[in-house]
Amino acid sequence: MRTRLLTLFVCASIASAWGQVPSRTFDWVRASVESVQLDPADYHTARVYRPGPDGGNMHVIIEANQPVTLAMTGAEEWTAAQARPETWGNLEYRCLREHVTSTTYECHLLPSRPMVLVIHDERTPERAIVQGIGAILGKGGARMLVAPNDVAITYHSWSCVANCVQPEFQWVRLVKEKYELSAVPKLYSILTPEQDGQKLWMKIKAPVPMTLGVLPAALADQIYDKPDQLGSALAQTSCKQRGVQTMEFDCFFNLADGPQSLLVVPDERSHKKAEIEVQTYKCVENCELLGMGVAQP
Repeated sequence: MRTRLLTLFVCASIASAWGQVPSRTFDWVRASVESVQLDPADYHTARVYRPGPDGGNMHVIIEANQPVTLAMTGAEEWTAAQARPETWGNLEYRCLREHVTSTTYECHLLPSRPMVLVIHDERTPERAIVQGIGAILGKGGARMLVAPNDVAITYHSWSCVANCVQPEFQWVRLVKEKYELSAVPKLYSILTPEQDGQKLWMKIKAPVPMTLGVLPAALADQIYDKPDQLGSALAQTSCKQRGVQTMEFDCFFNLADGPQSLLVVPDERSHKKAEIEVQTYKCVENCELLGMGVAQP
């Protein structure tokens, strides 16, 4: 079976041609919350992002009691730097934000490069120690330690928020056969269009030139009984090929065309075998949504 890779653009175009379907609406949606406590000068390794070949975006909300610095850096480089702190100065940072206590943090990520969100507590250990000693002396000897920096990280994902259920399309095989040629036309009842613009794909491989035509079923039945009228019948359809042996081609049909049949006739006598395959691209799930809105002319 022929493998077909169809982009979302193609699917959207076909859906638009068959009937106005409200498009999906996407937005940032809260995914999870992480709470951490940072001591002075601590680093926190947050989530690793793995963008695709076109890059990607990330969106988090940061709330901190004390100022922090935010940055994205390569995940592999960051992991390696944990074992060799002297290399931290060589790390490449993106989307650096300093002195943050409350923000929505976003960054466009490089294509196909895993990156990690790093959060750094901006307080210095020296200052924290002095503050800690002062607190101890001021409280009559009661032991008081410097308070940790509470940081809340709210992760978001880019998700569908409206019209998320959409018609689903795929290629459906109608015919796949290898048969012995004869002077009698080969007739297949293949399609009753379900929507305007429905696509039909055909493939022929034969030892001799062949004539193919997709005709209204009633007309195809007449030609099967009277093959000498094939020429005049083919003049009434644009979905036809003459004198072909190996070929692939497409045709489009509308709902008003009604049931369609495929006629295959060898141009020369032969008892060898020919191969024929026919597929149609059709809606297979949530097809009722195609009727929403105003149909295209």
